[in-house]
Amino acid sequence: MKKALTILSLALLGQASAANITVWTHFGGAELDWLKQQAATFDKKGNKTTIVSVPFDQIPDKLIQSAPKGQGPDVIVTLPQDRLGQLAAAGVIEPMDKYITSKTDFDKTGLNAMTYQGKLFAIPMFAEAVALVYNKKLVPKAPTTWADFLKVAQANTGNGKFGFLTDLSNAYQNYGVISAFGGYVFKNTSGTLNTKDIGLSNAGADKASGFLNDLRYKYNLVPEGVSGDVAKGAFTDGRLAMYLTGPWDMGDIKKAGIDYGITTFPTPPGASGKWSPFVGVQGTMINAYSKNKVAAAGFAKQISSSDAQFAFNKAGGRIPVSLSARTKLKSDPVVAGFGKAISAGTPMPNVPAMGAVWAPWSAAIAQSVQKPNPDYSQILDKAVQEISGNIK
Repeated sequence: MKKALTILSLALLGQASAANITVWTHFGGAELDWLKQQAATFDKKGNKTTIVSVPFDQIPDKLIQSAPKGQGPDVIVTLPQDRLGQLAAAGVIEPMDKYITSKTDFDKTGLNAMTYQGKLFAIPMFAEAVALVYNKKLVPKAPTTWADFLKVAQANTGNGKFGFLTDLSNAYQNYGVISAFGGYVFKNTSGTLNTKDIGLSNAGADKASGFLNDLRYKYNLVPEGVSGDVAKGAFTDGRLAMYLTGPWDMGDIKKAGIDYGITTFPTPPGASGKWSPFVGVQGTMINAYSKNKVAAAGFAKQISSSDAQFAFNKAGGRIPVSLSARTKLKSDPVVAGFGKAISAGTPMPNVPAMGAVWAPWSAAIAQSVQKPNPDYSQILDKAVQEISGNIK
């Protein structure tokens, strides 16, 4: 009788810990298959997981509308950090700190990206950043200093060939230079961004614009009219030695049969710090109104584990934020190269005020490289005034 009661108690305990959870995701193809496999593993513990496909751009608004009504998902897989502040401010996503007992395996850049006002609101899953991609036929050894970089870039420039290209008008792509000189978007203090402290027109930002201008008019490396597509086309044609791009271009580069390497951009001359590019991170979030938060957190942790992130990379090629997963993938030059850039990077601001930044800032960066040595201070001051006026 005692044995029967023990078995019954264990059975009830299993039922109590089991739960039905709903997962919203924008994944498709092999990545959706991976998520379904993860759900099947989770369901072996007695849970029932329902996966619902929702278009990427519809998830935030649908969550804000449905969550307070007790509707919507328990788990969201995944959203980028640029929607995190909006969702946290709306009170529809759950702080995750109490569910995550150890953070040592996560890239700190990924954790910082998912932190809003000092609290972790998502478990980071994967990340991306630009890095210096080079043609090993033209650049046998990755340049580690500005002097090495400039030497190899100039040696490969001329006669229809280019040593280095980047879209100089692209603020996102060139943030690593701005950060190296001491510029920043919003001052970050212990995980809280101060939207009243904008560092895009400080002395460092002025110097950074001067360096970008020099790439065109002093060093004669980047002609006018170079876009990301132009640079990629030259690289895949074998006419370009080095350029800044992200994981999104690697499929075309591999298809072209280019023997490539990936590394970080060297510290620019006169910079006060190292090159630190913008990093975009996507993470798994929990509905703050979920009635199954413990089970939801269990699923979120499972799909963010080292083994799960390794399998996720194999499914879709995303760069994991799990450091041990990256170690397992160290022979993959895309993971190793972009992983290094991600670790060296700065998360894009995750506050709603970032929406007021892009247009004025991008216009100022573009204006700063249209002619030799313009008044950088005047251009950037004007942009920051517009940004400040647009932030509510």
